[in-house]
Amino acid sequence: MAKPKIHKTAIVAADAKLAEGVEIGPFCIIGKRVKIGKNTKLQSHIVIEETEIGSDCTIFPFTSIGLPPQDTRYENERTKVKIGKNNIIREYITIHRASVGGNKITRIGNSNFLMAYAHIAHDCNIGNNIIIANATTLAGHVEIEDHAFIGGMVAIHQFTRIGAYSMIGGFSAITQDIPPFTTASGDRAKLYGLNTVGLKRLEFDDSVIRGLKKAYKTVFRSKLTLKDALKKLKADDKQPEEVELFIEFIEKNTRGICR
Repeated sequence: MAKPKIHKTAIVAADAKLAEGVEIGPFCIIGKRVKIGKNTKLQSHIVIEETEIGSDCTIFPFTSIGLPPQDTRYENERTKVKIGKNNIIREYITIHRASVGGNKITRIGNSNFLMAYAHIAHDCNIGNNIIIANATTLAGHVEIEDHAFIGGMVAIHQFTRIGAYSMIGGFSAITQDIPPFTTASGDRAKLYGLNTVGLKRLEFDDSVIRGLKKAYKTVFRSKLTLKDALKKLKADDKQPEEVELFIEFIEKNTRGICR
Protein backbone atom coordinates (compact mmCIF):
# COMPACT_ATOMS: atom_id res chain seq x y z
CA MET A 1 0.00 0.00 0.00
CA ALA A 2 1.48 3.35 -1.09
CA LYS A 3 1.25 5.85 1.74
CA PRO A 4 0.33 9.48 0.92
CA LYS A 5 3.27 11.68 -0.05
CA ILE A 6 3.12 15.06 1.66
CA HIS A 7 5.69 17.72 0.86
CA LYS A 8 7.39 19.19 3.91
CA THR A 9 6.03 22.67 3.12
CA ALA A 10 2.39 21.50 2.90
CA ILE A 11 -0.04 22.02 5.80
CA VAL A 12 -2.58 19.24 6.36
CA ALA A 13 -5.33 19.37 9.00
CA ALA A 14 -5.28 16.60 11.56
CA ASP A 15 -8.74 15.33 10.55
CA ALA A 16 -8.04 15.26 6.79
CA LYS A 17 -8.37 11.79 5.28
CA LEU A 18 -5.88 10.91 2.55
CA ALA A 19 -6.14 7.60 0.71
CA GLU A 20 -3.21 5.54 -0.53
CA GLY A 21 -1.22 7.03 -3.38
CA VAL A 22 -2.29 10.63 -2.69
CA GLU A 23 0.38 13.24 -3.38
CA ILE A 24 0.29 16.67 -1.75
CA GLY A 25 2.78 19.04 -3.37
CA PRO A 26 4.64 22.09 -2.06
CA PHE A 27 2.79 24.85 -0.22
CA CYS A 28 -0.62 23.19 -0.33
CA ILE A 29 -3.05 23.82 2.53
CA ILE A 30 -5.54 21.05 3.30
CA GLY A 31 -8.13 22.23 5.81
CA LYS A 32 -10.66 20.56 8.04
CA ARG A 33 -13.12 17.93 6.84
CA VAL A 34 -11.24 17.17 3.61
CA LYS A 35 -11.23 13.67 2.13
CA ILE A 36 -9.03 12.86 -0.87
CA GLY A 37 -9.31 9.62 -2.83
CA LYS A 38 -6.73 7.16 -4.03
CA ASN A 39 -3.92 8.36 -6.34
CA THR A 40 -5.19 11.93 -6.56
CA LYS A 41 -2.36 14.43 -7.05
CA LEU A 42 -2.20 18.04 -5.87
CA GLN A 43 0.71 19.73 -7.62
CA SER A 44 1.41 22.86 -5.52
CA HIS A 45 -0.05 26.03 -3.94
CA ILE A 46 -3.56 24.56 -3.64
CA VAL A 47 -6.07 25.38 -0.89
CA ILE A 48 -8.86 22.90 -0.08
CA GLU A 49 -11.53 23.09 2.61
CA GLU A 50 -14.78 21.22 3.34
CA THR A 51 -14.37 18.95 0.31
CA GLU A 52 -14.49 15.31 -0.76
CA ILE A 53 -12.43 14.41 -3.84
CA GLY A 54 -12.51 11.02 -5.56
CA SER A 55 -9.67 8.92 -6.94
CA ASP A 56 -7.25 9.63 -9.79
CA CYS A 57 -7.82 13.37 -10.02
CA THR A 58 -5.08 15.85 -10.91
CA ILE A 59 -5.27 19.38 -9.51
CA PHE A 60 -2.93 22.03 -10.84
CA PRO A 61 -1.31 24.98 -9.00
CA PHE A 62 -3.09 27.99 -7.50
CA THR A 63 -6.51 26.36 -7.39
CA SER A 64 -8.88 26.77 -4.45
CA ILE A 65 -11.67 24.34 -3.65
CA GLY A 66 -14.31 24.45 -0.95
CA LEU A 67 -13.84 28.01 0.24
CA PRO A 68 -16.97 29.90 1.39
CA PRO A 69 -19.53 30.87 -1.28
CA GLN A 70 -19.87 34.39 -2.60
CA ASP A 71 -23.34 34.64 -1.11
CA THR A 72 -24.23 37.47 1.28
CA ARG A 73 -26.66 35.19 3.13
CA TYR A 74 -23.97 32.69 4.02
CA GLU A 75 -23.01 32.69 7.71
CA ASN A 76 -20.47 29.88 7.89
CA GLU A 77 -23.03 27.06 7.92
CA ARG A 78 -21.71 23.54 7.30
CA THR A 79 -21.75 22.95 3.55
CA LYS A 80 -19.27 21.29 1.19
CA VAL A 81 -17.94 20.41 -2.26
CA LYS A 82 -18.09 16.86 -3.58
CA ILE A 83 -15.91 15.92 -6.58
CA GLY A 84 -15.85 12.53 -8.30
CA LYS A 85 -12.98 10.61 -9.88
CA ASN A 86 -10.69 11.09 -12.91
CA ASN A 87 -11.10 14.86 -13.03
CA ILE A 88 -8.48 17.28 -14.37
CA ILE A 89 -8.67 20.66 -12.63
CA ARG A 90 -6.26 23.18 -14.12
CA GLU A 91 -4.59 26.33 -12.79
CA TYR A 92 -6.34 29.15 -10.91
CA ILE A 93 -9.73 27.46 -10.76
CA THR A 94 -12.13 28.36 -7.96
CA ILE A 95 -14.81 25.93 -6.81
CA HIS A 96 -16.90 27.27 -3.93
CA ARG A 97 -18.74 25.21 -1.37
CA ALA A 98 -22.52 25.40 -1.30
CA SER A 99 -24.70 28.03 0.31
CA VAL A 100 -27.70 27.23 2.50
CA GLY A 101 -30.12 28.00 -0.33
CA GLY A 102 -29.68 24.61 -2.04
CA ASN A 103 -28.92 21.06 -0.97
CA LYS A 104 -25.67 22.20 0.76
CA ILE A 105 -23.41 20.50 -1.82
CA THR A 106 -21.55 21.88 -4.81
CA ARG A 107 -21.15 18.75 -6.90
CA ILE A 108 -18.80 17.77 -9.74
CA GLY A 109 -19.03 14.30 -11.27
CA ASN A 110 -16.44 12.11 -12.99
CA SER A 111 -13.98 12.49 -15.88
CA ASN A 112 -14.37 16.23 -16.34
CA PHE A 113 -11.78 18.60 -17.78
CA LEU A 114 -11.90 22.07 -16.19
CA MET A 115 -9.52 24.48 -17.89
CA ALA A 116 -7.59 27.33 -16.28
CA TYR A 117 -9.31 30.26 -14.56
CA ALA A 118 -12.80 28.72 -14.60
CA HIS A 119 -15.11 29.55 -11.69
CA ILE A 120 -17.68 27.09 -10.32
CA ALA A 121 -19.96 28.91 -7.90
CA HIS A 122 -21.91 27.62 -4.93
CA ASP A 123 -24.54 24.89 -5.41
CA CYS A 124 -23.58 24.09 -8.99
CA ASN A 125 -24.18 20.54 -10.19
CA ILE A 126 -21.71 19.42 -12.86
CA GLY A 127 -22.22 15.99 -14.43
CA ASN A 128 -19.72 13.66 -16.13
CA ASN A 129 -17.41 13.91 -19.16
CA ILE A 130 -17.81 17.67 -19.41
CA ILE A 131 -15.28 20.16 -20.79
CA ILE A 132 -15.33 23.71 -19.44
CA ALA A 133 -12.82 25.92 -21.28
CA ASN A 134 -10.68 28.74 -19.95
CA ALA A 135 -12.09 31.63 -17.91
CA THR A 136 -15.69 30.43 -18.03
CA THR A 137 -17.85 31.52 -15.10
CA LEU A 138 -20.75 29.59 -13.62
CA ALA A 139 -23.02 31.50 -11.26
CA GLY A 140 -24.77 29.78 -8.36
CA HIS A 141 -27.08 26.79 -8.82
CA VAL A 142 -26.07 26.15 -12.45
CA GLU A 143 -26.60 22.58 -13.68
CA ILE A 144 -24.57 21.09 -16.54
CA GLU A 145 -25.53 17.65 -17.83
CA ASP A 146 -23.18 14.93 -19.12
CA HIS A 147 -20.94 15.39 -22.18
CA ALA A 148 -21.59 19.12 -22.56
CA PHE A 149 -18.85 21.35 -23.96
CA ILE A 150 -18.63 24.95 -22.72
CA GLY A 151 -16.35 27.28 -24.67
CA GLY A 152 -13.96 29.84 -23.24
CA MET A 153 -15.04 33.02 -21.44
CA VAL A 154 -18.68 31.97 -21.23
CA ALA A 155 -20.86 33.45 -18.48
CA ILE A 156 -23.80 31.35 -17.27
CA HIS A 157 -26.61 32.93 -15.24
CA GLN A 158 -27.63 31.42 -11.92
CA PHE A 159 -30.20 28.59 -11.92
CA THR A 160 -29.60 27.92 -15.63
CA ARG A 161 -29.44 24.35 -16.98
CA ILE A 162 -27.17 23.20 -19.81
CA GLY A 163 -28.43 20.03 -21.47
CA ALA A 164 -26.45 16.87 -22.18
CA TYR A 165 -24.29 16.72 -25.34
CA SER A 166 -24.79 20.43 -25.99
CA MET A 167 -22.06 22.80 -27.13
CA ILE A 168 -21.74 26.48 -26.22
CA GLY A 169 -19.49 28.77 -28.24
CA GLY A 170 -16.92 31.04 -26.60
CA PHE A 171 -17.72 34.52 -25.27
CA SER A 172 -21.41 33.60 -24.88
CA ALA A 173 -23.79 34.88 -22.22
CA ILE A 174 -26.27 32.18 -21.19
CA THR A 175 -29.42 33.43 -19.46
CA GLN A 176 -31.86 30.66 -20.39
CA ASP A 177 -31.76 26.86 -20.47
CA ILE A 178 -29.88 25.25 -23.36
CA PRO A 179 -31.65 22.08 -24.58
CA PRO A 180 -29.65 18.86 -24.85
CA PHE A 181 -27.96 17.93 -28.15
CA THR A 182 -27.95 21.55 -29.41
CA THR A 183 -25.40 24.28 -30.10
CA ALA A 184 -25.72 27.82 -28.79
CA SER A 185 -23.67 30.98 -29.04
CA GLY A 186 -23.78 34.75 -28.65
CA ASP A 187 -24.36 37.54 -26.17
CA ARG A 188 -27.78 36.45 -24.90
CA ALA A 189 -27.18 33.21 -26.72
CA LYS A 190 -29.28 31.83 -29.55
CA LEU A 191 -29.58 28.25 -30.75
CA TYR A 192 -27.85 27.26 -33.98
CA GLY A 193 -29.19 23.76 -34.54
CA LEU A 194 -28.04 20.37 -33.32
CA ASN A 195 -24.54 19.56 -32.13
CA THR A 196 -24.28 17.22 -35.11
CA VAL A 197 -20.48 17.04 -35.22
CA GLY A 198 -20.30 16.20 -31.53
CA LEU A 199 -22.98 13.53 -31.83
CA LYS A 200 -21.21 11.88 -34.76
CA ARG A 201 -17.89 11.90 -32.92
CA LEU A 202 -19.60 10.14 -30.04
CA GLU A 203 -20.98 7.61 -32.52
CA PHE A 204 -24.67 8.34 -32.15
CA ASP A 205 -26.71 6.28 -34.59
CA ASP A 206 -27.83 8.11 -37.75
CA SER A 207 -31.46 7.30 -36.97
CA VAL A 208 -31.12 9.03 -33.60
CA ILE A 209 -29.59 12.13 -35.21
CA ARG A 210 -32.40 12.23 -37.78
CA GLY A 211 -34.98 11.94 -35.00
CA LEU A 212 -33.35 14.78 -33.06
CA LYS A 213 -33.20 16.98 -36.18
CA LYS A 214 -36.90 16.42 -36.75
CA ALA A 215 -37.68 17.23 -33.12
CA TYR A 216 -35.55 20.38 -33.24
CA LYS A 217 -37.30 21.63 -36.38
CA THR A 218 -40.72 20.91 -34.88
CA VAL A 219 -39.98 22.85 -31.69
CA PHE A 220 -37.84 25.71 -32.98
CA ARG A 221 -38.46 26.09 -36.72
CA SER A 222 -42.17 25.42 -37.15
CA LYS A 223 -44.90 27.98 -36.56
CA LEU A 224 -46.36 25.92 -33.75
CA THR A 225 -46.49 27.18 -30.18
CA LEU A 226 -44.10 25.42 -27.83
CA LYS A 227 -47.02 23.61 -26.20
CA ASP A 228 -48.40 22.36 -29.52
CA ALA A 229 -44.94 21.40 -30.83
CA LEU A 230 -44.25 19.25 -27.79
CA LYS A 231 -47.72 17.72 -28.03
CA LYS A 232 -47.06 16.78 -31.65
CA LEU A 233 -43.73 15.15 -30.75
CA LYS A 234 -45.22 13.22 -27.86
CA ALA A 235 -47.94 11.82 -30.12
CA ASP A 236 -45.28 9.70 -31.85
CA ASP A 237 -44.73 6.70 -29.57
CA LYS A 238 -41.75 5.47 -31.64
CA GLN A 239 -39.38 8.30 -30.80
CA PRO A 240 -35.77 7.48 -29.90
CA GLU A 241 -34.96 7.76 -26.21
CA GLU A 242 -32.85 10.84 -26.95
CA VAL A 243 -35.87 12.68 -28.35
CA GLU A 244 -37.80 11.82 -25.19
CA LEU A 245 -34.97 13.35 -23.15
CA PHE A 246 -35.08 16.45 -25.38
CA ILE A 247 -38.82 16.81 -24.75
CA GLU A 248 -38.53 16.19 -21.01
CA PHE A 249 -35.78 18.80 -20.62
CA ILE A 250 -37.88 21.47 -22.32
CA GLU A 251 -40.98 20.62 -20.32
CA LYS A 252 -39.11 20.95 -17.00
CA ASN A 253 -37.55 24.34 -17.67
CA THR A 254 -38.23 27.20 -15.28
CA ARG A 255 -36.01 29.98 -16.67
CA GLY A 256 -37.27 29.70 -20.25
CA ILE A 257 -35.65 27.92 -23.18
CA CYS A 258 -33.06 29.51 -25.41
CA ARG A 259 -34.65 29.84 -28.86
